[in-house]
Amino acid sequence: MSLCMGCMQEIGNNTICPGCGFDNTQTQSAPFLPYKTVLNNRYVVGEVIDNNGESTRYLGFDKLTGDIVIICEFLPVGLFERKQGSKEVKVSYENESVYGKLLNEFVSYYTTLSDLKELSALLEIHEIFKENNTAYVIEENEDLIPFEEYIKRSNGHLDWDIARPLFMPVISALEAMHKRGIGHYAISPKNIYVTAAGKIKITGFATQNERKRGTDLKSQLFGGSAAPEQYLNNFPLDNITDIYGFCATLFYALTGHLPNNAQERVKDSRLLMSTNTVKRLPPHVVSALANGLQVKRENRITTFDDLRSQLSLAPTVQAIQEEISRTASMAKIDETKQSGMSHFSIGIIAAAITTLVLGIAGVFVLMQNPFATVFNAGEVNQETTVNQDWTGPTVANYVGQKYSDVIASSEGDDSVILYRAIEDQYSDEYEEGVIISQYPAGGTEITSDAQFAVTLVVSKGTQMRELPAIENKRLDDIAEQLGNLGFVVTAEYEYNDEYAKDRVIDYRDYKPGDKVEDGAEIKVIISKGSESAGASN
Repeated sequence: MSLCMGCMQEIGNNTICPGCGFDNTQTQSAPFLPYKTVLNNRYVVGEVIDNNGESTRYLGFDKLTGDIVIICEFLPVGLFERKQGSKEVKVSYENESVYGKLLNEFVSYYTTLSDLKELSALLEIHEIFKENNTAYVIEENEDLIPFEEYIKRSNGHLDWDIARPLFMPVISALEAMHKRGIGHYAISPKNIYVTAAGKIKITGFATQNERKRGTDLKSQLFGGSAAPEQYLNNFPLDNITDIYGFCATLFYALTGHLPNNAQERVKDSRLLMSTNTVKRLPPHVVSALANGLQVKRENRITTFDDLRSQLSLAPTVQAIQEEISRTASMAKIDETKQSGMSHFSIGIIAAAITTLVLGIAGVFVLMQNPFATVFNAGEVNQETTVNQDWTGPTVANYVGQKYSDVIASSEGDDSVILYRAIEDQYSDEYEEGVIISQYPAGGTEITSDAQFAVTLVVSKGTQMRELPAIENKRLDDIAEQLGNLGFVVTAEYEYNDEYAKDRVIDYRDYKPGDKVEDGAEIKVIISKGSESAGASN
């Protein structure tokens, strides 16, 4: 039987695989195992799938069962040598101690992992053995869809009802790993796959040595998913670290993008999420993400039970919301009889739901909440439901006011925090620098004593700008004038008997009064003076 080293399918006498196109005449470069190497008298080694500072994964074939498998080989970068075509790993005398220690930790890690076969999110480990002065782990191989591709196929994000059953088994898997003294520390979209049956599978396993800085291994961290402490030298990792990676990956699933790199978030902890995304997610999920992605470990969710709980508050919240609606309706119907709940009683329940939804895992509007500045320009709307009976404080209406004036007048006001949206927005109605929308809208009830966050969208002015008259002006003057209008000015020179040298003749492709999109390139024609004058010189 002749196998393709790129897909492990039979190819007969072909050298180029008709299925995957792999060229089977090529050789696999050192330090990786040669193609067709047989391990443990059973497993055929194929093409390298991926590698990190600790190990390398190959596509493999099990001669005993006829199954395609994954072969993971312990290959710590910088601590060994292997010549081209050789199987044996050579370790220098200076590296023997460190190499031996790391090898034992690698075997111990995967031995523990192999005991967790009952967990659906983990790939099954068939065998662990030592050979060639290193160690090998044989993992099951499934037809898997990369998680990033899965999200693309799902319109760029998942709804919570879809994400929830996908991700809950991941929590159980991580929890079981940590109870046995190991962690993953690299949960990220790169290490998550989806089966044809719609189940998540985790890959990318490695010991703690590979998932932090300052160890004997060349670390591999996944930007956006790695927790801040993983960038510190030899900082002890734990379940709090994996909670950050889990929440970052869930954040990606729900929004279509990862949080900023943790090193950047130490300086600016904001998480970018559009208003529409916030509105389509249950409040308790937004709150749980905010708490799971806290930069400071002491503020982060600390247990998997707590994480699971914060992501599962919806039934309790829904019950309270229904009770508020029911009793409020009864009070309105029987208002003339003065029966039902008083506004005071309703207010108490409203405060309770606010505490449940926003307070249990960190009140949504608090200053230190990273979601206070997540709202994206262009998606802020002004819809709000105002209770006509509400007599408490409400959000001010800032629309139509200059942003600079609003910020100046709010200095010293501790009741509200004002944020400018990520991007300004074009507006034909409002001049540049004027607030065109806000979230929450003006008139929204303020039911919490905590500081209230309001995101403001500021006008960039009209997108279509009118071109002014520029004839016979100096280039420097019109370049400044057009630049202030948002245009990019380029000059073309030509001889002209009517206009003096360096004076503007006109636009190349437009005429004064034309409306052109902000940021457009505007070509202007500049006189070189009379051609005859130039010749005589």
